[in-house]
Amino acid sequence: MAPSPTGTLHLGTARTALFNWLFAKKEGGTFLLRIEDTDIERSKEEYIKNIYEGLQWLGINWDESPTIQSERVNEHKQIIKTLIDEGFAYKCYASENELDEMRETQKKNGLAPKYDNRHRNLTPEQEAEFINAGREPVIRFKISDQKLISWNDLIRGKMTWSGKDLGGDMVIARRAPANSIGDPLYNLVVVADDSAMQISHVIRGEDHLANTAKQILLYEALNLNIPVFAHTPLILNSEGKKLSKRDGVTSISEFKKMGYTSEAMANYMTLLGWSVPEGINERFKISEISDIFSFKKVNKASAKFDWDKLNWLNSQVIHEMSAQTLLENLDPLFKENGWYLPNQEWGLHLVNLIGPSMVLINDGVNQSKPFFEEPELSNEGKKQLGIKESKVILKFILEKLENLDAALFSKDDAVDLIKHATKDCNVKKGLVMKSIRAALFGTLNGPDLIQSWVLLSRFSKDRTRISRFI
Repeated sequence: MAPSPTGTLHLGTARTALFNWLFAKKEGGTFLLRIEDTDIERSKEEYIKNIYEGLQWLGINWDESPTIQSERVNEHKQIIKTLIDEGFAYKCYASENELDEMRETQKKNGLAPKYDNRHRNLTPEQEAEFINAGREPVIRFKISDQKLISWNDLIRGKMTWSGKDLGGDMVIARRAPANSIGDPLYNLVVVADDSAMQISHVIRGEDHLANTAKQILLYEALNLNIPVFAHTPLILNSEGKKLSKRDGVTSISEFKKMGYTSEAMANYMTLLGWSVPEGINERFKISEISDIFSFKKVNKASAKFDWDKLNWLNSQVIHEMSAQTLLENLDPLFKENGWYLPNQEWGLHLVNLIGPSMVLINDGVNQSKPFFEEPELSNEGKKQLGIKESKVILKFILEKLENLDAALFSKDDAVDLIKHATKDCNVKKGLVMKSIRAALFGTLNGPDLIQSWVLLSRFSKDRTRISRFI
């Protein structure tokens, strides 16, 4: 896997890393990580850290120390020099203005933009003239229009590209003084590094298909072993467009921050383009399917991102968690809000209460808030507490609570209080329960009232909240 640290770990990049990891485990191979940081201006250490943390969070661990591409620049430049010496590459002195004019002319004539190879065969005199004029060249690799490039893709089968469709001779190094070699570019450096790392299989998104054709030409020119390629389907949004930042959430760290679990994310990403074999449940851990993963089941068609499916998977993971595990996930979030558990047992009761209705980990924060902070009254809560009988009920309840030990308040105590309030205040049980819930939580909706009331009583908060409305 070779991410560029010019941004946070993208969902699509992580999905491709997952497919690489699954394939390596299935074949008993080695999963390697290379940080492609040759874009010096845009690459940042914080993004490298984000990539490492995101992959590890998902359970995708690499088998050897990561290769840092920028540390191999001298090797890349030596390979470019070899290509020039052997006639596969040359220095192109065309200015940016000349290239813009060329593209504009092509556009007016209805042609696809393409470099016209104008400096492929400069004479020594022409080159000297450009050098004397102070022009700095790029390095271009020669691509013959007549060349056909083919490979057997593990997902797409036989693939064939024509050299004439690759945009003309390819730039492999940026502009630099004529007596030097500029910064090596993507297609050249990945070929050099894949060979140096002895990469057997390159698994990446289908948006790299044209790059693969160009890179095969470089492998051939350098007489290097060509790896096996597999091009995974793109991930699309609900409108059928490539998933991008415009869709809101695309990076793994953002999904984590929203409250998605690593297990659900890894599970769902595997399903983005891979069809589960018959007899296998769609709910799984990635370690459970590495033995059955196959590119035969990876679809050629793009995969549509489905929030409902991801949310369902996440809810299943949460509902399968033990109370202890769920509390360990929530307690740091509680502390971020300045909330502290009275004791461990109380916390376990709380997560047992709210867990069944949680879809995201963050839901636990929202649902726990009324147990730590005094809630605002909703409109329906105000309406309920505005009923004349509600005040009578709450006054009765509060008087009875004064005779009970808050620390020992139990479910049976709560049930008895509701029963006696119904009888002694001569009202319906529903009115009693709604009045108590509105006073305690400010709303008429929420988790089981009896269990919630018992938890609040441990803080004596039931008494203070009820007393507000008497």
